[in-house]
Amino acid sequence: MTAPATAAVIGGGTMGAGIAHVLLAAGARVTLAEAGQERAAAAREAVAASLGRAAGRGRLDATPEDLLARLSTVDGAAALPAAAELVVEAVPETVDLKRAVLADAASACPDAVLASNTSSLSIAEIAAGPAADRVLGMHFFNPVPAQELVELVVHDTLDPAVVERTRGWAEALGKTVIVVRDSPGFATSRLGVAVGLEAIRMLEEGVASAEDIDTGMRLGYRWPMGPLRLTDLVGLDVRLAIAEHLARELGPRFTPPALLRDKVARGELGRKSGRGFFDWAG
Repeated sequence: MTAPATAAVIGGGTMGAGIAHVLLAAGARVTLAEAGQERAAAAREAVAASLGRAAGRGRLDATPEDLLARLSTVDGAAALPAAAELVVEAVPETVDLKRAVLADAASACPDAVLASNTSSLSIAEIAAGPAADRVLGMHFFNPVPAQELVELVVHDTLDPAVVERTRGWAEALGKTVIVVRDSPGFATSRLGVAVGLEAIRMLEEGVASAEDIDTGMRLGYRWPMGPLRLTDLVGLDVRLAIAEHLARELGPRFTPPALLRDKVARGELGRKSGRGFFDWAG
């Protein structure tokens, strides 16, 4: 199966820009929805920078300029083109916000598959509404161009044909697909957050340094990246929000450590702020 000819992404942050990148690289014409011209311009720049890095590593079959010629931006999901075959939302992790932007997309794109990039929220809650049969989870991983996995999340009212169609598109993007049932944290975040939180507790207790905890997981368990550096990459604020959600749904074993809360309160959010568990300023 080929990539969708026409696709859309809602939200132009780190994940949205990465998703737009892989869609463009696979041949899709992409519309990126953001709130206002300033954010839309910043999102386009983020996609351009991502494509530029890939080109510098010899990972594109076309020039960044040629790919960017197929990227357009609009103000809000309600302005997405009706012809879009796939819409992926990548807005902040709030059920009400995700439901609202997908409702706008459902009206604007009557035949599109509607996908949420949430890493932990209930897909059934996000999908609630008249278009629920075409809403599913399509969880990409950061950085999207480099990470091979896509986690498809299914719920009871989803049309099975939508799952197979989306699986084919994800594979056309060069991704390996797993399919999981809608449950808190799905398969990946539930395990990944558990390890990440335990690594933070170990650092908090003085068991080992951040560097040594990460080195232990990289060399001892063949992780490509340690859990603390990964938390910095994801964003400590994002990790905190996911942990709080999982603690509400699954119990106190997911209660965020005080160290994580303290760092978020100080604005130490990881790579995007220049400091998290590691120093990224250099």
